[in-house]
Amino acid sequence: MAGKKLTPEQYAILREGGTEAAFSGTLLHNKENGTYACAGCGAALFSSSSKYDSGSGWPSFFKPVSEDVILEIHDTSHGMARTEVQCAACQGHLGHVFPDGPEETGQRYCVNSLSLDFEEK
Repeated sequence: MAGKKLTPEQYAILREGGTEAAFSGTLLHNKENGTYACAGCGAALFSSSSKYDSGSGWPSFFKPVSEDVILEIHDTSHGMARTEVQCAACQGHLGHVFPDGPEETGQRYCVNSLSLDFEEK
């Protein structure tokens, strides 16, 4: 996997499929204009224009910058059936996507702050 040096916390999420505690992420309340990139490899993943407050406790987006930057994988861990979201470039774990998002797409990409770097415009 391509990438930069990760903190132990980022490694636990991106490379080991972990999850940060709800409402703990530094990007949860970020309102700046820019791009959210994979913290593991720098690939652009989400735009601030698709970010919204889902109330879930994690940064949420209704669509990626393009369909080919995200991998969606069926996940049955923890006794649940859900869809894991990974960075297509480095296969880093980002979070999960749920079919309860805003009307435009109906999708809620629920992403760990630690798996993202924010690049302000």
